[in-house]
Amino acid sequence: MAEPKTIPDSPQEAHVTVKNLTMAYGSFVVQRDLTFTINRGDIFIIMGGSGCGKSTLLRLMVGLKEPAQGQVFYEKISFWQASPEVRDQIMRRVGILYQSGALWSSMTLAENIALPLREYTALDSSRIREIVALKLALVGLAGFEDYYPSEISGGMRKRAGLARAMALDPEILFFDEPSAGLDPLSARLLDDLILELRESLGATVVVVTHELASIFAIGNNSVFLDPDTKTMIAVGDPKKLLAESKDLKVRKFLTRGE
Repeated sequence: MAEPKTIPDSPQEAHVTVKNLTMAYGSFVVQRDLTFTINRGDIFIIMGGSGCGKSTLLRLMVGLKEPAQGQVFYEKISFWQASPEVRDQIMRRVGILYQSGALWSSMTLAENIALPLREYTALDSSRIREIVALKLALVGLAGFEDYYPSEISGGMRKRAGLARAMALDPEILFFDEPSAGLDPLSARLLDDLILELRESLGATVVVVTHELASIFAIGNNSVFLDPDTKTMIAVGDPKKLLAESKDLKVRKFLTRGE
């Protein structure tokens, strides 16, 4: 098997690079010609209006859907040109928090968080319990090990999902609409938690969201997907885009037309 392509050395600390990417379902093109870089330590926002392909882009980046064209690089490895074994190794360095939290309802929080540890490590039960307790404490859920998802609030389920996403100490955390369904206070607390974890763990964070409060509170880099032209029309720090962008679509989105 041919070795996966690599990208040349760069002065930036590129963690994930999307290059000439086209996303499609059959003949229907969702987005085309996407090229951007997520640097190590970024909180990178994938933003745009409904139906622009934000969640589809996340699916391509985490190996759930293959691109119609183009490449996704993790550091210098082309994910989709790598062997299944290499792709699996890359994905073990990634944590994902889906909109629902994706917790197993029949398992306690401790059992949910222990699942990837039992699946992918040879740690004994005692060590797994220690790690589970630590991850729950990191997201403010110490003492909730024996609760079931149905017994806690929506915001707490999101935090428990985040604890599970962190179980294997990932280098990169992906969030798909983390604030969806949360009241403003819970959403703000989750944003604060994302910032704290980025600082304490040194992880790169990629967030799909259309929530302005979250975009400005946590994002330091971003890409804006436009459903009309079916391509990206802006990239950079959301605050700078708000202050400097000349594109009316970007300004309207970032001000909600105000």
